[in-house]
Amino acid sequence: MVQNLAQPATAEGGSARADGTRARIEETAERLFRTLGYQKTTVADIARELGMSPANVYRFFPSKSAINEAIAERWLGAMAAEAKAIADGPGTAADRLRRLLNGQFERKLEALFAERRLHDMVTAAIDEHWGVVERHLANVHEAIRRVLEDGMASGAFARLDAAATGHIIMHAVIAWNHPALLETCISRKGQTPAELREQIQAMIEFLLRGLRP
Repeated sequence: MVQNLAQPATAEGGSARADGTRARIEETAERLFRTLGYQKTTVADIARELGMSPANVYRFFPSKSAINEAIAERWLGAMAAEAKAIADGPGTAADRLRRLLNGQFERKLEALFAERRLHDMVTAAIDEHWGVVERHLANVHEAIRRVLEDGMASGAFARLDAAATGHIIMHAVIAWNHPALLETCISRKGQTPAELREQIQAMIEFLLRGLRP
C-alpha cells in the first residue's frame, strides 16, 4: 500500500517531518546506489523501497539528477568535513597538511575498492561538471589554505600567497585524488595501493620542502 509521506510543511512539526522524509529518501537512494549503481537506480525503485509514490519523491527532489547530487554531496561532504577537522585540529602545520592530503587520498582509494559504485558516480560527477564537485574542491582548498596560513604565521612555512599555493598543492596531488586517474594507475598501470602510498608520501614531502622558509 502506498503511503503519503510527503505532507506539505505548514508548521514547525511539518517541516521536521519533511526534513525526516527527505533524509529517508537520501538514505534509501544511497543504499540502492551502493547495490545497483546510481545509473540503474530509478526514482520508482527508491519510491518502492520507501512504500511511497514516485510523485511524492519528486516533491522533495525535482529530478533524478537532484537525487544524484544529494548523494554525491553526502559522500564528498564527509570528505570535506574530515579535511576541515584536520585543518582545525592539533599538530604542526606540516603534520596537519600531511594528514589532510593523505586522508583525501585514502578516502578515494577506499571508494575504488570498497564502494566502487560510489566511485563511478563521483567520476561521472567530475566528468559532467556537477556543482557538488566544485563545492567540494572549494571546501578542501579552504582547509588547505587555513593550514598554510597557520604555518606561515608560525614561521614554519615561507610567506606566500596561501590561496594560490593551496591551488598548486591540489594540482600537484591530483593523480592520487582524481577517481579516474587513480583507477588508471591501478587497473591499467598495475600499480599497487602500497606503491601509490609511497608516491604520494614522496610528493607531500617534496611540497613541504618547497614551503619551508
